[in-house]
Amino acid sequence: MNFDWPLFFIALGIAFLLEGLPYFILAERMPTILAILASRPPKALRVLGLTAMILGVLLVALGRSF
Repeated sequence: MNFDWPLFFIALGIAFLLEGLPYFILAERMPTILAILASRPPKALRVLGLTAMILGVLLVALGRSF
């Protein structure tokens, strides 16, 4: 099995792009948003992270089905 490096770098670039968008668009509100997230209990953050991962897997599966 060959690893598809170009696809990996494209996916990594898109991930960085999506991670950076909120900081660029909501720069003034990000400190407040981050403080709110920091005040959440670990269980709530895990649920949020798990939800994001499931959504990511579903989007990848949807993208691969085209």
